[in-house]
Order: sequence, then structure tokens, then C-alpha cells
Amino acid sequence: MTPVPLLHSIRARYTLIATALSLILLMTIGLSLDLAIRYRVQDDHFFEAERVAARWSAALRNGALPNPIPTSAGVGLIQLIDVHGKVVDSSAEAANEPPVSMHRPPADDRLQKRTECSQDRCLILMANRVTPAADSPVVYAGTVEPSILATHRLEYLVAAVALLLVGSAAWTTWWAVGRTLRPVAVIRARMAEITVSDLSLRVPMPPGKDEIALLAQTANRTLARLEGAVEQQRQFASTASHELRTPITGLRTQLEEALLYPDDADLRGTVRGALAACDRLEAIVNDLLLMARLRAADPAPHESIELGALVGEEVAQAHGVPVDVYAPSEVWVRGSRIQLIRVVDNLLSNARRHADTCVEVSVESADGQAVVAVVDDGAGIAPADRRRVFERFTRLEEGRRRDSGGSGLGLAISLDIARAHRGTLRIEDSPRGARFVLRLPLLDHPVAS
Repeated sequence: MTPVPLLHSIRARYTLIATALSLILLMTIGLSLDLAIRYRVQDDHFFEAERVAARWSAALRNGALPNPIPTSAGVGLIQLIDVHGKVVDSSAEAANEPPVSMHRPPADDRLQKRTECSQDRCLILMANRVTPAADSPVVYAGTVEPSILATHRLEYLVAAVALLLVGSAAWTTWWAVGRTLRPVAVIRARMAEITVSDLSLRVPMPPGKDEIALLAQTANRTLARLEGAVEQQRQFASTASHELRTPITGLRTQLEEALLYPDDADLRGTVRGALAACDRLEAIVNDLLLMARLRAADPAPHESIELGALVGEEVAQAHGVPVDVYAPSEVWVRGSRIQLIRVVDNLLSNARRHADTCVEVSVESADGQAVVAVVDDGAGIAPADRRRVFERFTRLEEGRRRDSGGSGLGLAISLDIARAHRGTLRIEDSPRGARFVLRLPLLDHPVAS
């Protein structure tokens, strides 16, 4: 069994698609999460710094600013800087430190956020101008930027988690698709083992009622039909060989006798016998070719046909046993005129062969179908043989006695033609003789060909 190239593998393609989609989705989620965390952490620090700066700014306006300024809520860097940039008061952590910022908020925007960075650190600060006066000092409150903001650890963590999830999604997809397609691989392996010489194998049925189980069920049904068709073809080839061998053997025997015993041979009788054998061979071959075209669904030109007129024309050309036709109204069908003539001729020939005194043919419409019934007054056909007579090369003893030159293909061809026209051909009960009934789809109005 030829392996499937990796790039053409459904499993590989689905895994690649799932991995790409997971990567895009997790990258988007990771980036959004990183920005949200950074914003939240920074916003929390600014909020605490704002609260502390506003507290000590109000204390300074009330003349109650302590020295040193106590820290609170994790805000350790607090400085009071005058208009000249000199640190007037500070917290213990900011003592002996240079001014944390030289920025002075304007009088109309006294509270501002600041991020001051030096070579070794970054500060998150809130600058609060105490009063709108020109010489107003500024209270700065803040803290050193936390490592989650100062470094790329958060990005590394988010990327690691995203890659882990992408890897998990890829492995899960690979495993799930592989598990899903495992029955397909088994079916494929079994189908590779099936050959024309052995069609008895069947693909294993996976559990459940999903699409793969339906595929296996359909494959088994197809194999069963294929096995039946091949067996039918083998039987057909065997029977055809046997039927062809008989006239060929007779023809060869007659010709050899004429050559071996030229003085005793009746040359004219030998030629007549050879021609009769050739006629039978030609009839069998023509019937076989017609059946092959019908089985191959060889399209024939269709036209609107008035069935009563067609039957009447064929009955008028018949000789031998009288045939009564009953066709009270126009019955239109659409089909191949040549093929339908063949069906009518076969049914009439069969009826005349088995009739004692007469044959009756009726053409009518019933339940949306055109119905042609051909009835003879002969011995009839036993119910057990009604299906068998439509098989190829089947000839009952009565038929062989009355006509030894038939091919045994007429009714089989008629049945194939009926099916090709989406109709049926059956033998129905009759008080006497055999009743063959042909049903075809009825055409309400004739259509121009």
C-alpha cells in the first residue's frame, strides 16, 4: 500500500491549520493579556501614588506636614520640592536622594502622572502642585517600577504558556484526527487487498453511526453488488460460450462431413444447414451486442411514441396465430422506438409460440402508466418459473419443443429495455395461458422530438 505524502495527508493539513489558528489566537490573547496586566499594575501604582500625594499636599496647605514624611500603601518615595528644585521634606526612603523629578505641573493642571527613568531604574510618580501660586512647592509620591514592568519576564511567561498551549493543540489535533482516520486507513488497506478474482472480502465496520461508518457500510454494499455483477458476468460468459458452442459445433460437423465424404454428402442440404447455423449464431451475437449496449446505458434517441399505433403496426406484420388488439385511446410514452419495437416483437413472438388458437394484446393507461398486456391461450408459465424466464439463455421445455432455434435472450433483452425506460415487465396471473405486462411512464402530452 503506497504511503500518503505528508504534505498531502489530511492529518498533517488539519494539524497545521489547527496549529496556525491556535498560534494566531493565542498570540492575540497573549498580547492583550500582557497589555492588560501592564496597564493594571501601572494604574494601581499611579492610583496609590496619587492618593498619597494628595494627602500630603493637603497636609502642607494646612501646615501639618510631618518631617520626615511617613510612607503608606507601598509608596516609599515622597518628596516636597520647592520652586527652586530643592528638596524641602521627604520620606526616610527618599532622604539624601536628589529630586525625583524636576517637572512642575502647571497651575491649571496641578496633578500629573510621571515616569522618570535613569540608568539604573524607573520611577512611577504622581506630581501634585500644592497651590496655583507661582512659588508653590510640588509634592512627589511614587515608587520604583516593579520588575513585571521593568523587565520582559511577563512577555516570556505569556509566550511560554502560549507555546505550551499551541503544542498541546497541535498534539491533540494530530491525535484526534489520527484516531478519527484510523478506520479509513483500515478500510483503505482492506480495499487494496480486494481483487477481481476475490471479491468476497469486506471492509471492517467501525463502531458508531458516523460518516466513516456510513462510508464502510456503503463500500460493503458496493462490493456486494460488484461481486454479484462479476459473478453474473462469469455465469453469462460461461452460458454464452456454451450457447455459441452448439451451433459452431454443428456447423463444423456438417462442413467436416462434406469434406470427408464428398460423394455421400448432400451439398445443397449441407449449405442450408450451415446457413441455418450461421443465422442462429448471428441472432445470438446480435442479441448479446444489444444486451451489452443496454447494460452500458448506451443512450438511444428518444421521441414521443403513441404506443397503441406502434403495437398495431407490429401486429399487422405478424404471421401465424391470430392476434387481437385492444387500444381504445391514445397512450403516449417517450422512449426509443427501435427498442420498444423490439420489446413488442419479443412479446408477440413468445405469445404466438406458446398460444393454441389466439393472442390478445391490450394498450391502456392506468395510474399514470402506459400498460401493454400480451396474453396467449397456451399452457401458461408456472409461478416458480416466472422470474427464471427473464434470465439470459433460459428456455423452458415447452419453448424448446415448440421452437428449437431460439437464443433464450428475447425476454432478458425486453426486461433490460423496460428498465432502461424506467418501466417494468412482469408475468401476472391469467385464467389461461401467460400474461406478460409491460408498464412504462405515461406521457401526458406528446413532445416534439
